[in-house]
Amino acid sequence: MGASAAHGQKIAFLGTGKIGEALLSGLLRAGKDPADVLVTARRPERAAELAARYGVVAASNAEAAKLADTLILAVKPQDMGTLLEELAPHVGADRLVISAAAGIPTAWFEERLAAGTPVVRVMPNTPVLVDEGMSVISGGSHATEEHLERAEEIFSSVGKALRLPEAQQDAATALSGSGPAYFYFLVEAMTDAGILLGLPRQVAHDLIVQSAIGASVMLRDSGEHPVKLREAVTSPAGTTIAAIRELENHGVRAALLGALEAARDRSRELASGGR
Repeated sequence: MGASAAHGQKIAFLGTGKIGEALLSGLLRAGKDPADVLVTARRPERAAELAARYGVVAASNAEAAKLADTLILAVKPQDMGTLLEELAPHVGADRLVISAAAGIPTAWFEERLAAGTPVVRVMPNTPVLVDEGMSVISGGSHATEEHLERAEEIFSSVGKALRLPEAQQDAATALSGSGPAYFYFLVEAMTDAGILLGLPRQVAHDLIVQSAIGASVMLRDSGEHPVKLREAVTSPAGTTIAAIRELENHGVRAALLGALEAARDRSRELASGGR
């Protein structure tokens, strides 16, 4: 951990659901002192359960806002307005506010908090639950390099963190925020295909999942372009090119382009208050 997060700075997780708990446990594994971590939850028994499990401090939202240097807001977007009303009187401009709520721009928080409060917006995805998350980080108008580094330290403890301009957050939401669902959809369809070809469901599932893991690691570690890796599997007049032709015939590439564009557009709608 860097000095900013390691040396006595208090961090509060407000609304500690699954994603919040994954971040909390990752931060502790990375060396954060549990005594410097506060947790809140809608149900007091949930906060008490987290305190018992991890040795952190259960607190109310107001207590957390008063005591912590960094506040990580991990409630659902529809609950953020109520939370901000409760927090605003207790949050000074010397705090860092990190939002992990999809679609809400940093300007929305800046309007509701003390003038000059630094806000960082983060879009994590569900693989943070297995320390393989992809978190996209954007700073608001008052966030400094130190604030962005602090957010990177926290989210890097459960995967990879990448900074992007806030204008690109909707695109990142379409690619990585929703991204795991596309892969699950593909695995589901390929499993059905395996059954159609005569394999038991579990066998088809195991073959596909391990192939997906292997392909992902090769993409990450080889540094090769995906086309080159695909061509290495695709022999002349072989099985793979026969399958690729069918995918192209059915417009799978075009469907993916359209799907991600639709996800980006929906993210924009939600960010502007759409339902």
